[in-house]
Amino acid sequence: MLKLSGEALRGQEDASTIWDFASILRICQDLQRIYAEGIGICIVVGGGNICRGTTLSKIGIERVRSDQMGMLATVMNSIAIQSVFDSLNVESRLQSALSISQCAEQYVIKRGLRHLEKKRVLIFSGGTGNPFFTTDTGAVLRALEMKCDVMIKGTGVDGIYCSDPRKNPNAVLYKELNYDQAIEEKLGIADSTAMTMARDGGLPLLVCNIHKPKILSEIVFGLSKEYSVVKCA
Repeated sequence: MLKLSGEALRGQEDASTIWDFASILRICQDLQRIYAEGIGICIVVGGGNICRGTTLSKIGIERVRSDQMGMLATVMNSIAIQSVFDSLNVESRLQSALSISQCAEQYVIKRGLRHLEKKRVLIFSGGTGNPFFTTDTGAVLRALEMKCDVMIKGTGVDGIYCSDPRKNPNAVLYKELNYDQAIEEKLGIADSTAMTMARDGGLPLLVCNIHKPKILSEIVFGLSKEYSVVKCA
């Protein structure tokens, strides 16, 4: 399972853009290397490059409605990713927790597992389909349902730090820690629901810098240690 933030699709050059297709292409080409080895791939992408439900609720949009807008943003991002996969001849399927049949299949666990058996990349959109839940929680939920071995979270830094290294040059990097420590120290890796669910489900979590070329394939193939890992015990 790969969890991408919506911001990862913006790239690093211009934060004012919604999508940087060169960055999306680079990520998809990296995943293509993994796909070529017959390794199952699931993806959950956020919608923060377009809109965030929590932000919209602060400007006066009712929270349930604002979260629904955020879920729709994840559908748009997922369509963009699937379009790039199509151009690379990577077979994929887009499923949505929302009913939006013109754009995506309705999410069904058995159908998702069948797609993985057929060696198709699975892209999940719409979060959990419910307000008040983050896409991190949605990613953990789908990872457990699809029986994923590990979840990789692509961020803008090299791993898990005690504080934001972009603001604190003295921030300490954790190469390895367990879920109880991560939850207790409130390191901001993911929301508490996602972290607790991953811990209880026995799902290891790797955190890496998604902007580094080939970082995903190098991690999966054991060629890079440029990540932090949260273990279940």
